[in-house]
Amino acid sequence: MKRIMDLVISLTLLILLSPVILFTAILVRLKMGAPVLFKQQRPGKGSNPFHLYKFRTMANLKDKQGNLLSDQARLTTAGQFLRKYSLDELPQLINVVKGDMSLVGPRPLLMEYLPLYTEEQMLRHNVRPGITGWAQVNGRNAITWEEKFNMDTWYVKNQSIFLDFKILILTVLKVVKKEGITQQGHVTIEKFKGTKDVI
Repeated sequence: MKRIMDLVISLTLLILLSPVILFTAILVRLKMGAPVLFKQQRPGKGSNPFHLYKFRTMANLKDKQGNLLSDQARLTTAGQFLRKYSLDELPQLINVVKGDMSLVGPRPLLMEYLPLYTEEQMLRHNVRPGITGWAQVNGRNAITWEEKFNMDTWYVKNQSIFLDFKILILTVLKVVKKEGITQQGHVTIEKFKGTKDVI
C-alpha cells in the first residue's frame, strides 16, 4: 500500500507541479549556472547508497587553495528562496518514483554519518528514506540531532498509512508557515558528530 501511495502521489505531483519545476530549473540556471541539479550519494534502506537529487541552492565558490567556502558563504539569495518554500526538494519526487525513497520516512543524511550511529539510531535505515518525515513536522532543522533520531526511530516502530497521511498534511502546513528551515547560528544545521555520552 505504501509503495502504491508513493507512486500515485509522486507521479501526480510531478505532472501538476511541472510548471513550478520548470520555473525553478530556469531560476537556478540563470542565477547559479550549470548544473541545475545537485546530486549526492546518500544511504537508503538497508544503508544501501543511492543518488539523491535536489535543485542547487549554493554557488561553487572556492578559496585560493581550491576548497569550497562555507555553506553560509555559498548559499545564494535564489537558494534561500528555494529552501524557504522547499522548492529545492522537488526533484526527490524522481527518487520516489525510482524506488530509492518514499514520500514519508527518515530524511536521507550523509554517508559519512553511518559509522557514528548507535544501534538504535541505525533503525532509521530499516525503511526507505523520505522527502518528509516525523522529525520534519516536529522541528525539522531547529531540533537537536538526538531529538531528530528519536523521532526517526519512533516513526520506524509506529509507521502506518494513516500516520503517513498525517505527516504529509502537516508538511504542507509547515511549508506554508516556513518553520524550522534552519538551526540557530547555521544556514541549515550543524554536522552530526555522534551522540554524546552514549553508555
